[in-house]
Amino acid sequence: MDANPNLRAVYQKARDSSVPADTIERAIKRGAGEMEGVVYEQAHYEGYAPGGVAVYVEVLTDNRNRTGSELRTIFNRNGGSLAEPGAVAWQFERKGVIMASQGVDEDEIMAVALEAGAEDLSADGDFWRITCDPTDLPSVRAGLEDADIAFETADLTMLAQQTVSVEASDNAKSVLRLIDLLEDHDDVNGVFANFDISDEILADLLEALAE
Repeated sequence: MDANPNLRAVYQKARDSSVPADTIERAIKRGAGEMEGVVYEQAHYEGYAPGGVAVYVEVLTDNRNRTGSELRTIFNRNGGSLAEPGAVAWQFERKGVIMASQGVDEDEIMAVALEAGAEDLSADGDFWRITCDPTDLPSVRAGLEDADIAFETADLTMLAQQTVSVEASDNAKSVLRLIDLLEDHDDVNGVFANFDISDEILADLLEALAE
């Protein structure tokens, strides 16, 4: 499979740790037992992308051996490598994350979010990033809704405790391509990585893509 994604979309998707709608639908059908005669189990795989970027992949599969083999192939063919369990998981922490527009006053959204159980509020591009314990995500989301504060996404995710700066354009392109291919795999529910790509490098990649 030769992916040629819109790099900005892939980058933003990876940063937000969003899950495509079709993946969510497949997971719902599997979890509800709508695929008769098939038993699914949750699993995760860990590995490295080019440049030493840590990658954590969550899957829902009916055949761990097959899924593991296919993910290993994706890693190997795109400059990465699959790692042993526990190799990179310690670099991530499960959190609830809500992304709200920065059109909302900072003091207002901070007061509402903290009152509802949020741990932190920070600027992230054009959004406010609200972070909370996974168990507090429903209450924080409800608090924002009650205050009529609109938000773009509210998800459980794996946040990197530290990031790896990707300095070379070639490495950045390879990292984004690997993330995109992993997310396209039918068994994958979520891909989380700890890369940091500068706006300058991202702009160069977008310019090259447009040529």
